[in-house]
Amino acid sequence: MSASPQARPVSGGPFPALTLPLIGGGTFDAAAQDGWWMLVVYRGRHCPICKDYLGELQERLPDFQALGVSVIAVSADPAHKAQADVAEFGWTFPVAYDLAEDHMRRLGLYVSAPRSPQETDRLFPEPALFAIAPGGAMHLIDIANAPFIRPAWSTVLRGLNAAITRDYPVRGTA
Repeated sequence: MSASPQARPVSGGPFPALTLPLIGGGTFDAAAQDGWWMLVVYRGRHCPICKDYLGELQERLPDFQALGVSVIAVSADPAHKAQADVAEFGWTFPVAYDLAEDHMRRLGLYVSAPRSPQETDRLFPEPALFAIAPGGAMHLIDIANAPFIRPAWSTVLRGLNAAITRDYPVRGTA
């Protein structure tokens, strides 16, 4: 199966334009974000690893907030599936939904097809994490091609703490 070409995110480059609906109403607009923020891309309701990972994020949310980092999660799921996750797992960070394939490609995500109709009914992204500095530059980028590869939240927090408090530079730009 041939995949469409995907852009590779540029370390230190601007985060792509992205506007998505949020569970509970309103929209997430990447261009309107102030300060430090982090976008966590998850596979969707069908992924048990995502539930564990986002549950750990929920536990560490006060640590991110203490650093002044806003957190948002996003999947390709439709509203009813994303809402079911929020209700079931009690996530208090904003959750966006309906991430379209063109969004996935612009973000440089790996895109997978469902293995069966029971899994899901649409293409979905593999996990990714983007930490964005004030002004919109991508400071930390982690993109996986499978559900099993995700950075530990303690490592992400240490990295963001260094970036914020020590003005640690964007890496991977040579």
